[in-house]
Amino acid sequence: MVGFGVVGQSFVKLLMAREKDLVENFKIYPRIVAIIDSKGAALNLNGLNLKKILEVKKEKGSVSMDKENGIGKVEPVKFIEEVEAEVLVEVTPTNIVDGEPGLTHIKTALRTGKHVITTNKGPLALAMPALMELAQYNNVYLKFSGCVGGGTPILEFAKRCLQGDKILSFKGILNGTTNYILTKMTYENMSFNEALVEAQKAGYAEADPSMDVDGYDSACKLIILANWILGLKKVLKDVKIKGIREISLEDIKKALERNCEIKLIASVNEELTVSPQLIPRTHPLCVGGVLNAVMFVSKYAGEETIIGRGAGGIETASAILRDLLSIKKDLSKIYG
Repeated sequence: MVGFGVVGQSFVKLLMAREKDLVENFKIYPRIVAIIDSKGAALNLNGLNLKKILEVKKEKGSVSMDKENGIGKVEPVKFIEEVEAEVLVEVTPTNIVDGEPGLTHIKTALRTGKHVITTNKGPLALAMPALMELAQYNNVYLKFSGCVGGGTPILEFAKRCLQGDKILSFKGILNGTTNYILTKMTYENMSFNEALVEAQKAGYAEADPSMDVDGYDSACKLIILANWILGLKKVLKDVKIKGIREISLEDIKKALERNCEIKLIASVNEELTVSPQLIPRTHPLCVGGVLNAVMFVSKYAGEETIIGRGAGGIETASAILRDLLSIKKDLSKIYG
């Protein structure tokens, strides 16, 4: 694992909680052999003691402080190249400027024959077509369901549940933070700034909220969905983006007068766009709070909508585990 913040630690806790279930029902006993955080690493090729490593991280701030397995500061790229493992779980923070360091971590793992599971949207938003080609060339899997929808299986719903149909287009709310802010403005008469402060207090918005409120997070997720589901080869610069900073209480009031609410909608039709739109209050996409909702329009089934929580450590951790089980299942088909 590279990255050991909220999501990484939640994933470790989930593995511990489901250990018996994973062995009995899925015939899988995943061992984490190495963890890298911002201050160092811990390594044990027989598998780290997960309970102990969580305690060390909490008490001392870094896995490198583990007396038995801590090895201090390391060069992540060299570590990824040399440590014997089958899968890299890459959960470092998103960077949409150049995708680093996650982009290099993912490329390195794929080139050295390791499967990759990531929740890092930056590398995918900037270079998803190239990364998918690299994975295919090296005959390994690149999984990323935690990048879109957190624990809600949006990607799987579209790719597997609708595989007998042809998806023509889709649109939806892909960012829970902006939805929370707009919900506060709509139902509690808060200004944008007041609602943003509430979102930050609740832990939904970062100190620098620009990724969310300026629409970039939604745009990253839109790219992932469009490439994966529709087979497009798009990157972040192909999306027209407008956030919610300019939305006023007067705009909210006018929308309500038309029996609508304002939502930040990401959509793909002829163009890829992220922008505030009026959504009728009776429409399936008109969900509140931190919920995500995506409506797929397919050739035969028509409109179908999936709704669920789009963020949270344990929710995203469940998506990582889902990807890990998917890799195990796919490999079993090949090797028996």
